[in-house]
Amino acid sequence: MAPSAPTVSDAELDVLKVLWDGGPGTVREIEARLKKRKRRWAYNTILTLLTRLRDKGHVESDSSETAHVFNAVTTRDQLLCVGLSDLADRVCDGTTSPLVRAFVQGRRFSSRDIAELRELLDELERKGRKGQP
Repeated sequence: MAPSAPTVSDAELDVLKVLWDGGPGTVREIEARLKKRKRRWAYNTILTLLTRLRDKGHVESDSSETAHVFNAVTTRDQLLCVGLSDLADRVCDGTTSPLVRAFVQGRRFSSRDIAELRELLDELERKGRKGQP
Protein backbone atom coordinates (compact mmCIF):
# COMPACT_ATOMS: atom_id res chain seq x y z
CA MET A 1 0.00 0.00 0.00
CA ALA A 2 1.40 3.39 -0.98
CA PRO A 3 1.68 6.16 1.62
CA SER A 4 -0.91 8.13 -0.35
CA ALA A 5 -3.45 5.28 -0.45
CA PRO A 6 -7.05 6.37 0.03
CA THR A 7 -8.34 6.45 3.56
CA VAL A 8 -11.13 4.18 4.72
CA SER A 9 -14.46 5.00 6.35
CA ASP A 10 -15.42 3.58 9.74
CA ALA A 11 -17.67 1.00 8.06
CA GLU A 12 -14.89 -0.03 5.67
CA LEU A 13 -12.54 -0.32 8.63
CA ASP A 14 -14.98 -2.72 10.35
CA VAL A 15 -14.84 -4.94 7.27
CA LEU A 16 -11.04 -4.75 7.13
CA LYS A 17 -10.81 -5.73 10.80
CA VAL A 18 -12.87 -8.85 10.09
CA LEU A 19 -10.53 -9.75 7.23
CA TRP A 20 -7.42 -9.08 9.34
CA ASP A 21 -8.70 -11.15 12.26
CA GLY A 22 -10.36 -13.98 10.37
CA GLY A 23 -8.57 -14.11 7.05
CA PRO A 24 -10.11 -14.23 3.58
CA GLY A 25 -13.80 -14.89 3.12
CA THR A 26 -16.86 -14.69 0.93
CA VAL A 27 -19.43 -11.97 1.47
CA ARG A 28 -21.61 -14.46 3.42
CA GLU A 29 -18.68 -15.47 5.65
CA ILE A 30 -17.78 -11.85 6.27
CA GLU A 31 -21.42 -11.09 7.02
CA ALA A 32 -21.45 -13.83 9.68
CA ARG A 33 -18.24 -12.51 11.26
CA LEU A 34 -19.62 -8.98 11.30
CA LYS A 35 -22.77 -10.20 13.07
CA LYS A 36 -20.57 -11.56 15.86
CA ARG A 37 -19.24 -8.00 16.21
CA LYS A 38 -22.79 -6.61 16.44
CA ARG A 39 -22.71 -5.29 12.85
CA ARG A 40 -25.86 -6.42 11.11
CA TRP A 41 -25.55 -5.14 7.59
CA ALA A 42 -27.32 -6.39 4.50
CA TYR A 43 -25.42 -8.57 2.03
CA ASN A 44 -25.45 -5.77 -0.56
CA THR A 45 -24.05 -3.26 1.95
CA ILE A 46 -21.12 -5.55 2.73
CA LEU A 47 -20.54 -6.19 -0.97
CA THR A 48 -20.52 -2.43 -1.60
CA LEU A 49 -17.99 -1.88 1.20
CA LEU A 50 -15.77 -4.67 -0.15
CA THR A 51 -16.00 -3.24 -3.66
CA ARG A 52 -14.98 0.20 -2.38
CA LEU A 53 -12.08 -1.32 -0.47
CA ARG A 54 -11.00 -3.21 -3.60
CA ASP A 55 -11.23 -0.05 -5.69
CA LYS A 56 -9.06 1.75 -3.12
CA GLY A 57 -6.47 -1.03 -3.22
CA HIS A 58 -6.99 -2.32 0.31
CA VAL A 59 -8.71 -5.60 -0.64
CA GLU A 60 -8.41 -8.06 -3.49
CA SER A 61 -10.93 -10.61 -4.67
CA ASP A 62 -10.49 -14.06 -6.15
CA SER A 63 -13.24 -14.91 -8.59
CA SER A 64 -11.98 -18.38 -9.49
CA GLU A 65 -14.66 -19.96 -7.28
CA THR A 66 -18.43 -19.57 -7.55
CA ALA A 67 -18.45 -17.02 -4.73
CA HIS A 68 -15.77 -14.34 -4.73
CA VAL A 69 -13.28 -14.63 -1.88
CA PHE A 70 -12.07 -11.32 -0.50
CA ASN A 71 -8.70 -10.82 1.16
CA ALA A 72 -7.11 -7.77 2.78
CA VAL A 73 -3.93 -6.69 0.99
CA THR A 74 -3.34 -3.72 3.27
CA THR A 75 -2.17 -4.73 6.73
CA ARG A 76 -3.28 -3.13 9.95
CA ASP A 77 0.26 -1.78 10.44
CA GLN A 78 0.32 -0.25 6.95
CA LEU A 79 -3.02 1.49 7.47
CA LEU A 80 -1.93 2.68 10.90
CA CYS A 81 1.35 4.03 9.52
CA VAL A 82 -0.42 5.99 6.79
CA GLY A 83 -3.00 7.35 9.24
CA LEU A 84 -0.39 8.42 11.77
CA SER A 85 1.77 10.01 9.09
CA ASP A 86 -1.26 11.95 7.88
CA LEU A 87 -2.04 13.03 11.45
CA ALA A 88 1.58 14.13 12.00
CA ASP A 89 1.46 16.13 8.77
CA ARG A 90 -1.84 17.80 9.58
CA VAL A 91 -1.40 18.46 13.31
CA CYS A 92 2.36 18.56 13.86
CA ASP A 93 3.60 19.91 10.51
CA GLY A 94 5.25 16.57 9.78
CA THR A 95 7.14 16.31 13.07
CA THR A 96 6.52 12.96 14.72
CA SER A 97 7.97 13.47 18.20
CA PRO A 98 4.93 15.39 19.56
CA LEU A 99 2.71 12.60 18.25
CA VAL A 100 4.82 9.90 19.91
CA ARG A 101 4.93 11.83 23.19
CA ALA A 102 1.15 12.22 23.15
CA PHE A 103 0.73 8.46 22.74
CA VAL A 104 3.24 7.55 25.44
CA GLN A 105 2.39 10.04 28.17
CA GLY A 106 -0.16 8.82 30.68
CA ARG A 107 -0.40 5.32 29.19
CA ARG A 108 0.36 2.03 30.89
CA PHE A 109 2.86 -0.24 29.19
CA SER A 110 3.80 -3.81 29.98
CA SER A 111 7.44 -4.73 30.47
CA ARG A 112 7.31 -6.34 27.04
CA ASP A 113 5.94 -3.15 25.46
CA ILE A 114 8.73 -1.10 27.05
CA ALA A 115 11.37 -3.58 25.87
CA GLU A 116 10.01 -3.43 22.30
CA LEU A 117 10.02 0.38 22.38
CA ARG A 118 13.62 0.42 23.67
CA GLU A 119 14.65 -2.01 20.94
CA LEU A 120 13.02 0.16 18.30
CA LEU A 121 14.69 3.32 19.62
CA ASP A 122 18.07 1.56 19.75
CA GLU A 123 17.61 0.43 16.15
CA LEU A 124 16.70 3.95 15.03
CA GLU A 125 19.74 5.32 16.83
CA ARG A 126 22.04 2.76 15.15
CA LYS A 127 20.63 3.64 11.74
CA GLY A 128 21.14 7.33 12.48
CA ARG A 129 24.79 6.76 13.37
CA LYS A 130 25.40 4.81 10.17
CA GLY A 131 24.06 7.71 8.14
CA GLN A 132 26.45 10.21 9.76
CA PRO A 133 29.90 10.90 8.27
